[in-house]
Amino acid sequence: MELGRLEYLQALVTEFQVTDSPEAKEQVLANLANFAYDPKNYEYLRQLQVLDLFLDMLTEDNETLVEFAVGGLCNLCLDKTNKDYILEANGVEPIINCLSSSNEETVMSAVTALMYLTTPQSRQQTTALPVVECMLRFSLSASRRLSNLATLFLEDYCTPLQVEEARNLSKHTAVGIPLPKD
Repeated sequence: MELGRLEYLQALVTEFQVTDSPEAKEQVLANLANFAYDPKNYEYLRQLQVLDLFLDMLTEDNETLVEFAVGGLCNLCLDKTNKDYILEANGVEPIINCLSSSNEETVMSAVTALMYLTTPQSRQQTTALPVVECMLRFSLSASRRLSNLATLFLEDYCTPLQVEEARNLSKHTAVGIPLPKD
């Protein structure tokens, strides 16, 4: 990156904004999500408003854009400043909505992001009853990765009372979020 990190990332953001090609948008968003993995890029990504870009992409019809956006947010929310920004930008709800995706990678990133975003202040939202119900269903998934992650979520982020309440509610309803396709 001889161009300089900031300039290179700016070029990616600009390319995303100007291209009309869905494939090019997917590629650029995948690159930005990968760069979000490196703490050296956090400040630059904040400067370039990439967190907002990722949050905006969570409501797209293109599943691939949603997958990369939630993956990027998952990478970014380990940082306290980024976590605070996502929470203040009401990012938990669109991440929760990603739990209904049929794409397992999207769901895995959403569950992980919810774990990272759980604070004493956000816990009520990240472990709301519908989320706990969803995690109970995911814990029964044939996908070992998803099953293990959901079980970890239930054990480490939810109270036994929350889990029991969700279990009891699930017994009385057939409506739920579908499991992602393998």
